[in-house]
Amino acid sequence: MTVAPAARLDRPLTLHMMGDWGTANLHRICGWIAAELWRRSPPGSRFATWSGRGGTDAIEAVLDGTVQTALFVPAAFAATVAQGRGICRRPDVARLRALGTLPQDDRLVLAVDASLGICTFDELRGKHPPLRLSTGIDDGVNMTGFAAHRVLETAGVGRAIIESWGGSVIEGEAPWDAITPAILGEADAVLFEAVMTPYWRELLARRPMNFLPFEEEVLATLEAKYAWRRGLVPKERFAGLSAPFMALDFSDFLLVCRDDLPEDVAYVIAEILCETKDVLEAQYRHLPPQNSPVTYPIEPRKIARTPIARHRGADRYYAEHGLDD
Repeated sequence: MTVAPAARLDRPLTLHMMGDWGTANLHRICGWIAAELWRRSPPGSRFATWSGRGGTDAIEAVLDGTVQTALFVPAAFAATVAQGRGICRRPDVARLRALGTLPQDDRLVLAVDASLGICTFDELRGKHPPLRLSTGIDDGVNMTGFAAHRVLETAGVGRAIIESWGGSVIEGEAPWDAITPAILGEADAVLFEAVMTPYWRELLARRPMNFLPFEEEVLATLEAKYAWRRGLVPKERFAGLSAPFMALDFSDFLLVCRDDLPEDVAYVIAEILCETKDVLEAQYRHLPPQNSPVTYPIEPRKIARTPIARHRGADRYYAEHGLDD
């Protein structure tokens, strides 16, 4: 029998959150938080989750006051926004705060059909094939598309270059949009993330693909310009890999809010993230950790690490529980 915890909030709470399109991990996280908030709030409290895209729309919604909390992906890119580095430039971005980080071990990777005989970016530039590349949509909201197109441009193989070779760029929103064209033979290459999903496994089962290591100078330029991190892809990540390779880190979900979120609400949310993490983990334990879109076991100390300033209420919780590095 589950016993409800003592109420942590002394007044009814109405809280709006923003997740994903409605069927994926961000919505599931919002549902978990809402359920635990309900158990800690007086009668009359209400919780709602708005559909979103997990990109700059999440930050815009929080800063506009449309929602009180939202999830942004990948977490590290929030520093790009907070520092005004090329996307979502707003005068009020300094009001953005973090409540905690939820783990997802992910990378942005480029895979090219092995029949093209291309194993490096240098070979791609040298052979200039009529490549049909599938990737994220570069519309200023989708972070996969924003990052992918900046990688291509920095590597000297941007959209205009690919099209000058007689190729094309196919854009999609989510893994099922961007990886499926390659599965169906409608694309020769994929530049995308969500490396733990079945879409990548299905693609590699259908056709051999070469994963191109990201070049050091490209990664260094992206780090200097956008504060993006590199991430190693281990040999075990994809079937057929002979060695690990370097790509762009695309890890973690960041729960954000505005600086005027009541301090006690931020404190309780931080408590939920750390003290009821098993409720979220239980929804993913049927998957091996390396194939789970939420990487478990979830460690409270890592929840407390955020790429932007934390809300003072969350700060207080992490400090009181010895989680603040």
